[in-house]
Amino acid sequence: MKCPFCGYEDSKVTDSRPADEKIRRRRECMKCRGRFTTYEMVELPLLMVEKRDGTYETFDRNKLIKGVFSAIKKRPVTIDQVSEIADYVENYFANELRTIAGSKEIGDLVLNRLREIDPIAYVRFASVYEDFTDIDSFVAAISEFEDISEAGASDKINTITEENKNGSDT
Repeated sequence: MKCPFCGYEDSKVTDSRPADEKIRRRRECMKCRGRFTTYEMVELPLLMVEKRDGTYETFDRNKLIKGVFSAIKKRPVTIDQVSEIADYVENYFANELRTIAGSKEIGDLVLNRLREIDPIAYVRFASVYEDFTDIDSFVAAISEFEDISEAGASDKINTITEENKNGSDT
């Protein structure tokens, strides 16, 4: 690390600690003994979003959060949950080492997370994301959600039934 005081290239780390998703390091120059602070953080690749019309724009975390916030208005969803959704989307593409994502892919990731968190927020987000034009679109989304919920409930009932059968044999 280059010293900001004398420009010497060699320094030693005297203290290191986490600070807001970064690592704060206190350093000392080996030549002039000047002390300075550096911050280290993981650099995510630049993510480009391919829009429905074929144009590209850089991924904007704040735009995603704003869209989710409009869906969760007056719902019991925390800011931390919204932040987790944005983190999940960013990390998903970073872990895949992808630099281009379709807006549909991003929307699907958000919908999957909202489905787990709050059904009303899910339908609200879906109505904008899927561009619902009539009541039938809303009914279809709600029906899809109910089918998934019923399937999950059936799985739980089957698991409990199996556990009861196995428990009664002993």
